[in-house]
Amino acid sequence: MTHFLAIETGCNLSGNNLASVSSWFGNFKKLEYLDLSWCGLHGPILNAFQNATSIKSLDLSGNNFDSLPSWFHKFEELKHLFLSSNNFQGTIPVALQNMTSIETLDLSNNFFTFVQSWFIELRKLVSLNLSSNKITSMEYSISSILKNMCHLKRLYIAGNRLRKESIGNNDLSTCIRHDLENLDLKKNEFNDHLPSWLVQLENLGNLYLQDNFFFGPIPSSFGKLLKLKNLDISNNKLEGNLPNSLGQLVNLQIIKLSNNSFNGTIPQSFGQLINLDAFDISNNYLTGTIPSSLGQLINLTSLDFSNNYLKGIIPTSLNQLTNLNRLDLSRNKLDGRIWIDFQKLVTLSYLDLSSNNLDGTITVEESRPLVISEMQYLDLSHNQISGSLPEHIGHIMPNLECLILGNNLINGSIPKSLCQVDDLSILDLSKNRLSGKIPNCWKDNIAWEEINLSSNKLSGDFPSSFGNLSSLSWLHLNNNSLHGEFLASLRNLPFLMIMDLGENQLSGTIPTWSANTFSSLQILRLPQNRLSGSIPSQICELSSIKILDLSRNNLNGSIPQCIGNLRGMTLEVPILPPTLPPTSVFTEGPGWSSGAVSNWQTEDVIEVTKGRELDYIRILKHVVIMDLSKNNLVGSIPKGITLLYGLHSLNLSNNHLIGKIPNMIGDMRSLESFDVSSNQLSGTIPSSMSVLTSLSRLNLSYNNFSGPIPTDNQFLTYDASSYANNPYLCGFPLPNECGYSPQVHGRNEFEGDNSKLDKLEKWLFYFVIAIGYATGFWGVIGTLWFKRTWRHAYFRWVEDLADTIYVTTAIRMAKLKKWMIMMRNRVDV
Repeated sequence: MTHFLAIETGCNLSGNNLASVSSWFGNFKKLEYLDLSWCGLHGPILNAFQNATSIKSLDLSGNNFDSLPSWFHKFEELKHLFLSSNNFQGTIPVALQNMTSIETLDLSNNFFTFVQSWFIELRKLVSLNLSSNKITSMEYSISSILKNMCHLKRLYIAGNRLRKESIGNNDLSTCIRHDLENLDLKKNEFNDHLPSWLVQLENLGNLYLQDNFFFGPIPSSFGKLLKLKNLDISNNKLEGNLPNSLGQLVNLQIIKLSNNSFNGTIPQSFGQLINLDAFDISNNYLTGTIPSSLGQLINLTSLDFSNNYLKGIIPTSLNQLTNLNRLDLSRNKLDGRIWIDFQKLVTLSYLDLSSNNLDGTITVEESRPLVISEMQYLDLSHNQISGSLPEHIGHIMPNLECLILGNNLINGSIPKSLCQVDDLSILDLSKNRLSGKIPNCWKDNIAWEEINLSSNKLSGDFPSSFGNLSSLSWLHLNNNSLHGEFLASLRNLPFLMIMDLGENQLSGTIPTWSANTFSSLQILRLPQNRLSGSIPSQICELSSIKILDLSRNNLNGSIPQCIGNLRGMTLEVPILPPTLPPTSVFTEGPGWSSGAVSNWQTEDVIEVTKGRELDYIRILKHVVIMDLSKNNLVGSIPKGITLLYGLHSLNLSNNHLIGKIPNMIGDMRSLESFDVSSNQLSGTIPSSMSVLTSLSRLNLSYNNFSGPIPTDNQFLTYDASSYANNPYLCGFPLPNECGYSPQVHGRNEFEGDNSKLDKLEKWLFYFVIAIGYATGFWGVIGTLWFKRTWRHAYFRWVEDLADTIYVTTAIRMAKLKKWMIMMRNRVDV
């Protein structure tokens, strides 16, 4: 006799084959275990099991049911019912109301919004899962459920929309004892103090309250939950001091108190939590020093105290945590010397001590090259670390994936041993005092994401081996003293998004990169170098470019007419990141994750915008800038540049440009800064610029613009410096006024070029014409009037000329007529 029936996952029993199997299922009257999960079922297929009243376990999860049949209560022996991941909506099905035999009920991942009062009568429930629904209210509170279900061991109501009124404050003492071991209320909207009734759950082992709006302090009575193993109350609004009583929870294995507003010091009593595996109190307002008693937590594998206000030295007792593989003390006020004993912390793979006031040097013993072979992530940036890097650092840390030492006082050269680290993904040595040449030994691997060596004193040629790093996404070498011709061999970096080589001494011309060279490049910075030659038209093929800075070089020639093809500077085509190669980088921990897309939050470039030097970091991927200033560019401004609708800043100043500002500039609605100062531009200011209401900085100074300054919108906010040294301009805010004529076609038409100087030139022109006319007239007519012989000779010459013209015309007409008759006769023949 069959007692168990499981249909293969992904089956299809709906539709046309339903009738053929219904009668077959009806034969299983003694069926006890039925698994129809993930079969895509819906409709009346359950009627096929109406007589199978012996079923004890029924799994219908992962289907399309939205209701239960009215006869469902006939399953009187049903103990385990799984209805997760269906389409149930509204209230709990009434068919479950009298099924008091149920011990396990899973209603998760549906669309329930309300829990009725009869639900608390299911007193035999051992496991209840209502997670991931849309429940906003309950007719009875959670404390009422626990008061009536004394034998409930697992209660999951995570991922709903419950608030304060659903918590309840009932006394749970009606139960002789409470069997509840797991309580999961995370990801709701609870906005109250932590429930006082929690301390009555003497068998509670796992408590998850994270991602809510709980406020107030942690009650000291929490120290009574002696069986608690996992406590997670992170991401709330809790405050106050951490109670000493938490040190009594000696069975705790994981405690997460991060992202709250706790203050005060870390209690020494936490050193009693000898079974603790993970300890996270990051992102709070804790002060004081790190307790030395934490060195007793010998089972600790992860310790995160980052982003607090801790001070003092790192206690040497932490060297006793020989099982530690993750240590994050970043973004505090710790001081003293960095002394981490890598010879003892042999399992440490993640170490972040960044953004403190630590000093000292990085020293490791070459005699024991494998003592820190587990190290994958090392971040000591934003400290006061000095000295040089160990030459053999790459051999001692062969599995290193991220080395971040930026913003320190490190000197010396870059160790060549870093070239030998196979899985190195991120190398950041920026803003130090490194000198010498960059090693030219870098080898390709599928993990490379970033190289940042900016703001040092590095010199020598650009390393050609950088061209081998095919997976590289970010390259920052700016603000050094690199020289030599700009490397044209960078032709195999399809994932490169930022190339910043500005503020160096690079020379030569800009290579003629094709569309396939940097298909993902969004930021190209080459300012303040010694580049010469013209801007190649092939640069227009870099269709993903959003920041193009070629300023402060020796470039000549004209701006490419194809400049409007830079689609990355428009609002029409979104620039999506490329499909990145898989990496093996360490992916856990706040503040760091693999993948070039997520690391946009940490990238930065410095650009001169609106007359100020700005450091763009978090909003970098949304910034659109073109800066070609301080070169020797000639010709006019291409009309196609007005197609760059997404451009925020355009700087063409300090060149030799001529001609007019394109009339279609009004289409560049995103423009916030426009600088064409110190050129030889002329013509009037286009009236279409009045619609650029986002334009907060305008500089047209030192040109030859003429006519009136527009008086609409933002033009009323610019001062006279925006138009300085344009002698033909007039109107506010300049002192010289414009003259106007009566209205023509509904607008005032400016006389001539609308300036007093133009009026004077016009009067001089007419005066000279009049003098010339009078001189010619009286020079000829006056002579004929007073000398009769000249007059007779003149009229005789006129008569002879007329006769000659008449005779010549008559002869030519006769010849033409004769030729036409002859041609007609030939056609007739």
